[in-house]
Amino acid sequence: MDTSTDIPDDEAWRTTPYDYDSATPCSSDSVQQFGSHFLPPLYYLVFAFGLLGNALVVMILMRYKKIKSMTDVYLLNLAISDLLFIFSLPFWAYNATDQWIFGEVMCKLLSGIYLAGFYSGSFFIILLTVDRYLAIVHAVFALKARTVVYGALTSVIMWGVALFASVPEIVFNTCKMIQGRLKCTPVYSDTTQINWNQFNTLKTNLIGLVLPIIVMTFCYTMIIMNLLRCRNAKKNKAVRLIFIIMIVYFIFWAPYNIAILLHAFQNLFSLDNCDSNSKLVIAIEVTEAIAMSHCCINPVIYAFAGEKFRKYIFSFYRKDVARRLSKYIPVLHSENPERTSSTYTPSTGEHEISAVL
Repeated sequence: MDTSTDIPDDEAWRTTPYDYDSATPCSSDSVQQFGSHFLPPLYYLVFAFGLLGNALVVMILMRYKKIKSMTDVYLLNLAISDLLFIFSLPFWAYNATDQWIFGEVMCKLLSGIYLAGFYSGSFFIILLTVDRYLAIVHAVFALKARTVVYGALTSVIMWGVALFASVPEIVFNTCKMIQGRLKCTPVYSDTTQINWNQFNTLKTNLIGLVLPIIVMTFCYTMIIMNLLRCRNAKKNKAVRLIFIIMIVYFIFWAPYNIAILLHAFQNLFSLDNCDSNSKLVIAIEVTEAIAMSHCCINPVIYAFAGEKFRKYIFSFYRKDVARRLSKYIPVLHSENPERTSSTYTPSTGEHEISAVL
């Protein structure tokens, strides 16, 4: 039996569970070849750097900084979200290169993990933004609200919402033979295909782009207005960091969300032809890879940019890495621990802004 008409191959082997049928049965050889060469190396790079950066954040929070504030709770959960997000990348890389060999249970499980990591990551970026807003704009109220208990409670709620949002992909993703190869892909009935496609696309745009941008725009506008009235020496640096956070998030996620929106509503944009469909699929693959790499940037922006975190990283390097390497490279052991530990001496009054920005 010919299975090539069930689901177009340009749609079946993409990484995320946004792999839905195209209205036009088009040839996909060029798209398939592009994806099999372009995607796996990028996925492995994102996996390696994302694993290193986020695992370091988790280790520093648990071992050195401890969990002492709402910010710490959200940073820890964001790092865990990113680790979940990248955990499945090697599997999707192999799926793009060859076929799905990991079974139907793993297909559903990894799809759910990937989406739960994606949705929860967006939620914790929103919560970190609100946390910064409360700490600077409503400092008095924040003394009561920004506690570890409230941070843990809101984190549990966000994880529950993220898991609930991932249910459709867990339910519908399954293994299917497509052009002689087994693929992990969503399979819907003909009557629900277009509706689910558009629903999931709108859901992804809402959670992954619209809500974070709205919250960031409001909160960071209020923060900047507050900082402009402040005489703190770190005001300019804090404002620059705010703009970097917003611009980086938009650059990484907006192209992907726009691409999947155009693909889901091809008829509305007069893109329901083979040439446009192939270009959209390639655009989704490229922009998705860019969006994925945001999980490698998160540790730099939200953790390592702070002076305290840099101090902990240096302490980790000095106490763990350099000490062990000094057995093989004696020059690393010559540094004076007391001198190195005194390099971080922020002045009074700088802590409040540097701690949350």
